[in-house]
Amino acid sequence: MSEQTANASNDVVLNGVDVTQLFEAIELIRGNAEIAKFKFRNSNKWITGGLNRSTISGYYGALEERTRKNPFVVDNDEPPVLLGHDRGPNPVEQVLHGLAGCITTTLVYHAAAKGIRIDEMETSYEGDLDLRGFLGLPGRTRNGYEEIRVKVRVKADATREQIEELVRLAERRSPVFDIVSNPVPVKVTVDF
Repeated sequence: MSEQTANASNDVVLNGVDVTQLFEAIELIRGNAEIAKFKFRNSNKWITGGLNRSTISGYYGALEERTRKNPFVVDNDEPPVLLGHDRGPNPVEQVLHGLAGCITTTLVYHAAAKGIRIDEMETSYEGDLDLRGFLGLPGRTRNGYEEIRVKVRVKADATREQIEELVRLAERRSPVFDIVSNPVPVKVTVDF
């Protein structure tokens, strides 16, 4: 259970979010919008078949280049029915994972900013995909998900209306929700 607490520096922490630092960051960004600009990166290397590995290490944010002490390594593969060996979630499952993490984080941060304690939160995601797009076969509507359905269950120190507003707020403010809901220009170059 997440309780509102104050740590040694008298910062208020709610739902695991340092609310004092959150509001300090908001004020810094109001004073200098450049602080809000981030560039995230991922490098990927093919291994065999559907197996490939992403390494996530450096990024630019809050006016400086940053490198993680321990990079994240994430494998992508396909299930056997799609000719893979199930050594990791496939890329479209990774999209659902990204969406899940972003909606959850967005909701929790905004709840903390509003002073709402969350006791439990669970979400589930399901997307419909027709392989005819990937295979270039006729009859497809698109290559990617045709629809993604999200179910949210929140138990919080809030009214039903407040919880529903938090969910709507998470939809409006989640970067990954925006990415999967709206076209994003993607520029691909080839290096030899």
